[in-house]
Amino acid sequence: MPLGRGAGRGQGRGLGRMGGNRPGAGAGGNCVCPNCGTKVSHQRGVPCYSLTCPQCGSKMIRE
Repeated sequence: MPLGRGAGRGQGRGLGRMGGNRPGAGAGGNCVCPNCGTKVSHQRGVPCYSLTCPQCGSKMIRE
């Protein structure tokens, strides 16, 4: 059987590249400090883990 001719029985439950809190999760959302809770707006192309918190200096994580 040629490729792309399946019966279409896939589950379709994957979040895809733009879902969740992992790298590549999309442009929206916030970066949050796990230490003090400070939030900053996430900037496209800048991973949250590369930012430091403006209040306490800890590494930020994706919300």
